[in-house]
Amino acid sequence: MTTPSFKALLAGSCIALVSLTACSGENDSADKASTTATAPAETTSTAPADTETAGGGELATDIDKISYSFGQMLGRRMNMQMQDLNMDKFMVGVQDAYSEKPSKISDEEMNQLMQQYQIEQQEKQQKEFTELADKNLEKGKKFLEENKSKEGVKVTDSGLQYKVIEEGEGDSPTAEDTVEVHYTGKLIDGEVFDSSVERGEPAVFPLAGVIPGWVEGLQLMKKGAKYQLFIPADLAYGPQGNGRIGPNETLIFDVELLNIEETPAAAQQPEMAPELSEEDAG
Repeated sequence: MTTPSFKALLAGSCIALVSLTACSGENDSADKASTTATAPAETTSTAPADTETAGGGELATDIDKISYSFGQMLGRRMNMQMQDLNMDKFMVGVQDAYSEKPSKISDEEMNQLMQQYQIEQQEKQQKEFTELADKNLEKGKKFLEENKSKEGVKVTDSGLQYKVIEEGEGDSPTAEDTVEVHYTGKLIDGEVFDSSVERGEPAVFPLAGVIPGWVEGLQLMKKGAKYQLFIPADLAYGPQGNGRIGPNETLIFDVELLNIEETPAAAQQPEMAPELSEEDAG
């Protein structure tokens, strides 16, 4: 398999970065619609202090600004993906490639180095992810073991734990129904990762389209009920995690069941989960 030369990689990175930036508004909107939309993540983006650069005076023309923007976008991406980057050597490579000077390393060697580096980084990330998953699993087991003996906490055969805060009246939903709920999702350390309450708008979704812990837990509730659900990792997002929810996280949900409706056949979905989805639909 052949890989692109350094110049092609650089050009491709810049083009990809522009595309990512252009799409960021759409992604932000989708995040707000999803049930992981909590406080916005911190960013390093601030209002520009001035238009003067460290290496070349003011950004006097559009080309100056575009050139600087490419550098900013590429720099941010490299900062996220390559913490051990030697910036001096990186800039020499950029300048040599842009000026069409002979490369100090052959394209073949560059491609081999890039492939090897990518493999090493993927292995490192996978190792860190696996270690985090194991750590979260143990923390979750310890939490649930202690939690099950607390007053009012009940445990089902699957391992789901729940506490009745307020009983409801009438029927309970089936797995085929659509439910309207208010909820707040937390990690076991108390961090809120999602809340329809904070958004001020309840979530409506087919019950069959969410994580197993929700499917089981909501069927225990009646309309108007308020429960607290303690969901083990295997009934939540498991070892893969989901967005702000890490691998093998045990989750806590405060849930109020507002309404129950039959789900139209066309809206039935395979199991998804409460991050619940875009548009809170599962």
